[in-house]
Amino acid sequence: MSLTLLNFNGLRNLQPIEMSPSSRINIISGANGSGKTSLLEGIHILGMGRSFRTRQLKNAIQSDVPYMTLYGRLAGEPEVTLGVRRLRAQRELELRLKGDKNTRLAQLVEAMPLQLINPDAFRLLEGSPAGRREFLDWGVFHVKHDFLGIWKRTRRALKHRNALLRRGRIQPQEIAVWEQELATWGEQMDTLRRAWFSEFLPVFEETLKALLPLSELSLHYARGWDKQRSLSSVLHDSRATDQQMGFTQQGPQRADLRIRVNKQPAVEVLSRGQQKLVVSALKLAQGRFLERIAQRHCIYLIDDLPAELDEQNRQQFCQLLEEMQCQAFITSVESSALSSIWRTDTSVNMFHVKHGDHGLSHLVQDS
Repeated sequence: MSLTLLNFNGLRNLQPIEMSPSSRINIISGANGSGKTSLLEGIHILGMGRSFRTRQLKNAIQSDVPYMTLYGRLAGEPEVTLGVRRLRAQRELELRLKGDKNTRLAQLVEAMPLQLINPDAFRLLEGSPAGRREFLDWGVFHVKHDFLGIWKRTRRALKHRNALLRRGRIQPQEIAVWEQELATWGEQMDTLRRAWFSEFLPVFEETLKALLPLSELSLHYARGWDKQRSLSSVLHDSRATDQQMGFTQQGPQRADLRIRVNKQPAVEVLSRGQQKLVVSALKLAQGRFLERIAQRHCIYLIDDLPAELDEQNRQQFCQLLEEMQCQAFITSVESSALSSIWRTDTSVNMFHVKHGDHGLSHLVQDS
């Protein structure tokens, strides 16, 4: 799974770009503010339908143009094309997969598995459980094909139960229907999550050991309600307190991955550099696990890899990337920080983003 062509128009401060990333490793250098991260953002939008820099996708559209168009081509037999178009005046995305106008976002996400490693990735350790649930569910989605349908049914049941809790007077028979729905699908979601986690954990531990030998670190899956009780009984017994709060307090929507060092939250114990290595191990383990289980390959977007990593740690990180069958797009202010770190048999493309006229930057490939 690798991109062979990228074509971006109307993306932030970038001039129209056509890029042929023929190599597995693609280094993108340039001064701060030149547009390196914007290039990664375009790939992220192309594969995920959303930005990692802004909640409002219209903010990613160049200020003086009415729309943004992103196009990509994936290697394969036959090749797979992807397209995303966003008009400033419309909230809806226009999606294309293999030219199909009726493409759903889940199809786009499935076609091009992406993992992002950037400064915001620290939220896996220091942020709310929502980010860790997203990480967890990304993994389950890509290897458990019935997960998406179960996730949608669980979310629908939860939405209806919460609406009833906020109504005031509750008819017991009415809320019991949605509690049963939530219990049925929520238990199935938990089963898939637990199965994925039990297989993923050894891959993560192996990956972490290669980056940062830290035997005291533990990773645990918490399903979101008392592990000794059924979800049905928990929902029934908590109905009164849930009504006071106005939402469902326990269930699969509260699942979490707990990352601890000697039983303390990892974020409170580890240095910033160690945190980056733990987060990197989680992200790289996703790709390694996907390769082993589904024979599919991630594309990695890595923003400012040298930051907070010394030369030895950078080398270990890149060595793991080389062992994987993945494609990576890596940004750095100085290309020299990454140019000589690879094996001689690793194919590496070097690109440079330069400030140009009218505040727009352009991309050139180094010879």
